[in-house]
Amino acid sequence: MQHYKTIALKIFHSINDFSSSKKTILTLGTFDGVHIGHKKILERITQNTENGKYESLVLTFFPHPRMVLQEKSEIKLLNTIDEKIDLLERAGIENLVIHPFDEKFSRLTAEEFVSTVLVKQFNIQKIIIGHDHRFGRNRTANIDDLIAFGKEYGFEVEQISAQEINDISVSSTKIRTALEEGDISLANEYLGYDYFLTGTIIKGKQLGRTIGFPTANLKIEENYKLIPRNGVYIVSSLINNERFFGMMNIGYNPTVGGENQSIEINYFDFNQNLYHQKITVSILQRIRSEQKFESVSLLKIQLEIDETTARTFINSF
Repeated sequence: MQHYKTIALKIFHSINDFSSSKKTILTLGTFDGVHIGHKKILERITQNTENGKYESLVLTFFPHPRMVLQEKSEIKLLNTIDEKIDLLERAGIENLVIHPFDEKFSRLTAEEFVSTVLVKQFNIQKIIIGHDHRFGRNRTANIDDLIAFGKEYGFEVEQISAQEINDISVSSTKIRTALEEGDISLANEYLGYDYFLTGTIIKGKQLGRTIGFPTANLKIEENYKLIPRNGVYIVSSLINNERFFGMMNIGYNPTVGGENQSIEINYFDFNQNLYHQKITVSILQRIRSEQKFESVSLLKIQLEIDETTARTFINSF
């Protein structure tokens, strides 16, 4: 995971909880992934607040609006809420408001949102948003409406153009698609950091150790977190302040008749008990799809090949 300057991030769990003696420079959105497009906006926010005259503020929502407004939406997210908080803190943001998104909030008109939230509650000096931002009931208001509101209520509006985001319109949707297709390299390029999974190590069937590839089984509590396509990946983790590399299998272990999806990591040159520890796994590269082998011995041969591939990649890292 990429590291940025870190300042103490103040977190508010409702719009109504926020207060500040200073005017705010703010942005808003779901910020799923906190990708390179988002970072352009976040950098502009922090540049505008460097002199200490204003405070930086990000307004985001949980649950994701699509989870609330689309009855059958099974959207998977790039970040858990804790991961998002961590990424926004690393981006140097001072204030984060995580507002519970519900149908009542979704019915606010654009003008109600601007006057009661941005102006009255957030004491807005300037809003910085992406080129395609829409807001208000049914997302009917656009950048031109926001500029008009700014003139009426006395705040500035700054727009980040698509061209500024490396001439690519990066979106969380494109990153989700890349991960679902197993294209971890493209996903990481768009994210600006290595996609990561955070979970707790639990006891598995311990079959790996019988063939010389002991694995740590990762359990992710948040069922809305997007798990990349099944397959074998090269990964790294920071464990007790030391970086360890390894390979991870996402899948059903068809060779041994597995029925449930699992996430198993074989760390190289590693001999520590990880049970019940919370671990973050950064995904560096995909090696191959999951396969069913005729025997466990053939699986072992393939795992040896995978390890050689992974070590070669890591040595050139």
